[in-house]
Amino acid sequence: MNSQCPSCTAFLTPPWRFCPNCGAAVAPEPHTPAPPAEIEKAPVQSAYGGLLLGVVAAPIMIIVGTLLCLTGLGAILGIPLIIGGALAPLLGPLIGLGELKGKCPWCAAPVSAILNAPGFPCHACNKRIAIRNRKFTRAD
Repeated sequence: MNSQCPSCTAFLTPPWRFCPNCGAAVAPEPHTPAPPAEIEKAPVQSAYGGLLLGVVAAPIMIIVGTLLCLTGLGAILGIPLIIGGALAPLLGPLIGLGELKGKCPWCAAPVSAILNAPGFPCHACNKRIAIRNRKFTRAD
């Protein structure tokens, strides 16, 4: 924001503390804090649910597919297994394997979580949700 010199009315930019024309002291403008930014929500709630299964299944499928390609069944079974092994780390999270789905105990919003997480905040109400016995409970 531009300000004016109190003596000669020259326009000044914020870094100036003295007027470059007449040398008069310029009072600093009061600092207004920026409004707090809203916390960005995760765009995909179940992105890492099946990643572990995909990473474990990928090398097994690729090795078995390669061995089948060395036999006469390569075109029928080997190549689809190799393609499936290459896509397994991507397909696991897309399908959401290995995740727990349910409703928030506070606001009943649909939520999902990875099973090994002890708890997480609800994306709708930001209250803490605990996971006990494969069920969502309130974390008091």
